[in-house]
Amino acid sequence: MNTLSMVRRCLLAVLALGLAGTGIELVLLEHYETAVQFVPLVSIALGAGVLIWHLVKGGAVTIRALQATMLLFLIAGIAGVGFHFRGAAEFQLEIDPSQSRWDIFKKAMRAKAPPVLAPGLMVQLGLVGLVYAYRHPALDGSEFRSRSLSDGVMK
Repeated sequence: MNTLSMVRRCLLAVLALGLAGTGIELVLLEHYETAVQFVPLVSIALGAGVLIWHLVKGGAVTIRALQATMLLFLIAGIAGVGFHFRGAAEFQLEIDPSQSRWDIFKKAMRAKAPPVLAPGLMVQLGLVGLVYAYRHPALDGSEFRSRSLSDGVMK
């Protein structure tokens, strides 16, 4: 096994552990009280499903599905930071409406509930998955590309 294959396996293991750990933590924190709070749980379930599919089936299609799922993780993570910040800032504003924007920002960023940067973990998991899939060997001469060429469809 070459070095790159070993690095890919390690990245896949980190992704799997991150998905499991984050999913368990969100369930224990009861992060499902509103529809928006289901987004990371659904994303993690989708990511785990695609990861299992990739491990069982392999191939270019599963790599593309993994890449698409990891892009969703990036979007969900960035949106989550925004939702957490908004919630923390609104709480600070309720406590003292006379605070300056800067004071609200500082207090919101330091808030423990909701932790503003916690959804950044979704971004990290998405990046790990994308690095794993970057120039993956399954994409070389993939069925997807050869089917596209034979059908006359642009890549």
